[in-house]
Amino acid sequence: MLAEMFVDNAKVMAKGQITIPKDIREILGVESGDRVTFIVEGDTVRIVNSAIYAMQVLQRDMMGEAERTGLTSEEDVIALVSNMRNECERS
Repeated sequence: MLAEMFVDNAKVMAKGQITIPKDIREILGVESGDRVTFIVEGDTVRIVNSAIYAMQVLQRDMMGEAERTGLTSEEDVIALVSNMRNECERS
């Protein structure tokens, strides 16, 4: 999702807590109880939705793994899943 650039502010409370402004929560897709991740790069801090960030990291880390393990087609993946299911059923 691309949003227009804008600036918003939040006050830091005595225990270091802040309230994330509503428009920022909506852009991040976070609600009460959700987690956020702070990414520090030099003197810049980004705040991101933890669930989305974790999925992006996993996707980046897994990039190319299928090819490295010989899974080059959908049929290869189906055969692998089928074999794994059969092994679980035998256990």
